[in-house]
Amino acid sequence: MRQRLVAALAPRRIAHAHCDVPCGVYDPAPAQIAARTVSRMVELLNGIGGMELEDRNKMVRCTVVKEQHAELVKREVQVIWSDYFKPEHVEKYPELHDLTWKVLKQASKCKQSVDAEACAELERLVGRFAEIFWASKGAPAHLMAASAEGAPKNAISWEVRAS
Repeated sequence: MRQRLVAALAPRRIAHAHCDVPCGVYDPAPAQIAARTVSRMVELLNGIGGMELEDRNKMVRCTVVKEQHAELVKREVQVIWSDYFKPEHVEKYPELHDLTWKVLKQASKCKQSVDAEACAELERLVGRFAEIFWASKGAPAHLMAASAEGAPKNAISWEVRAS
């Protein structure tokens, strides 16, 4: 009897979403960090000089991480765009739809190549998306800052700007 009841109440399909509540917790920081990671992986890939076993191992690992993080950029931006932004935001920030489309396309371009300039553009676009997000909340923008002089190349620091 219990098994039939559980089976009857079990969902027919499982939905995967950012949040089922909705929670109202959104932040573009994961997209910003993922875009920076894509850039760093391309930097490492472009620095591989040989085809020894260690080089090939590093190439595969960096490529996998680059692909995963480019996809993460797309997912994080899509969630904010579809779940957080409302028509009034689009009115106030008319570039929002086009900017989102550009971020998604640029992330795909970064998956398809090892072009450092394409990665820099992805970081710029995601940074602009973050600026709009924080401005829409009336909060200071939390933007990734360039690494400080002498800091490791993969160091991440944040700059907070008043909106």
